[in-house]
Amino acid sequence: MFANHKRDAYGVYLILSGATALFFRLVFTVNMVYQVTTVDLNALQLVLVGTTLEITIFLFEIPTGIVADVYSRRLSIIIGMLLIGCGFVVEGLFPVFEAVLLAQVLWGLGYTFTSGATQAWIADEVGEDRAGDAFLAGSQAGRICGLVAIPLAVGLAALNIRLPIVLSGLLFWGLGLFLALAMPETGFTPTPPNERDSWRTMFQTFKAGWSLVRGSSVLLGFAVLSVFLGLYSEGLDRLWTAHVLEDYTLPNVEPVVFVGAIGAVSTLLSIGVTEVVRRRTDSTDQRALLRLLFALNAVMVASIFVFALAQPLSVAIVALWCFQTVRGTGWPLLQAWVTPHIESRVRATVFSMTGQIDAISQVAGGPFIGWIGTTASIRAAIVTSGIILSPVLAVFAYLLRQTQRALRPALE
Repeated sequence: MFANHKRDAYGVYLILSGATALFFRLVFTVNMVYQVTTVDLNALQLVLVGTTLEITIFLFEIPTGIVADVYSRRLSIIIGMLLIGCGFVVEGLFPVFEAVLLAQVLWGLGYTFTSGATQAWIADEVGEDRAGDAFLAGSQAGRICGLVAIPLAVGLAALNIRLPIVLSGLLFWGLGLFLALAMPETGFTPTPPNERDSWRTMFQTFKAGWSLVRGSSVLLGFAVLSVFLGLYSEGLDRLWTAHVLEDYTLPNVEPVVFVGAIGAVSTLLSIGVTEVVRRRTDSTDQRALLRLLFALNAVMVASIFVFALAQPLSVAIVALWCFQTVRGTGWPLLQAWVTPHIESRVRATVFSMTGQIDAISQVAGGPFIGWIGTTASIRAAIVTSGIILSPVLAVFAYLLRQTQRALRPALE
């Protein structure tokens, strides 16, 4: 119906990456301040909001990933955009704890329709050789558009802190309509209609994806990484704003402006670092990617400890900038590293499996870290996050050794 409006997949991916980053940043620039100051959530409630989101992702990540592999990745992404929009509209319109929880269910479900499907879609459309470059270019587009969103969110919040949240939801609906008109899908072959015995096909796709993961040391390593990345992240993501607002004396500015400024600087740093990495790193060189990922994660661990324990606000903010910069740079590199190891027919399912592992790990780690933040201190909770993340360095070292052994016969 919309064939004449279809555009180049690479260009649509950059638009999708930039737009989603802009719309998410409109929310994330203000939502923690909104939840602390307007909804008046305590440390445990803040983490429970995130736990609700991650439980939703855990329950639906694999089913929606299989839908993308069996039916259509394009359709899955469009549905996701619409549901994410619903979640943010609900959160912005109703500033009560229960509505915030409902919003997490809605936008978390929407996220699962996009998670895995987006990576699988662009890898199929442009090919595995260009997928790594697409991931990094998309990350850059996201950084730039996210930077644009920060002053916009702060300005709207000055009028009403709920305004950027509701606006983001409406824009996600508009993005879904744009994708329905412009998004191509030529590299994916859906399961033929006469073979879609839905539950049997979904189970077979899941089984094929799980067999691939179980039989590959690389994908098993990726799954283990997802465990630790999930365990540490929920508590830190939910508590860093409260740490800044409650454990330090801020300059004479509004909290939303101060938090927005932190995000703006970290985004600028991420743009610069990611561009250097994109220009100097061969995304097809597995050993180079693993060495870089090891170094980036070492910086992340150190930065978390400094952020938690620093007494001067200036030192804590510099540590936070370091953490956010290398974290943003590391994710597209991790995707570029693992994508060639996943067969196209189960790619969305495998990404969704690891997304589900990440989600259940956040469910397991988040409340524990939130409990520490409530009963001990937020500083202690953030230190705990750093300790939990530390084992990823051993995992990356193991994966690098395995890669070097696998390549040694080819080099001799």
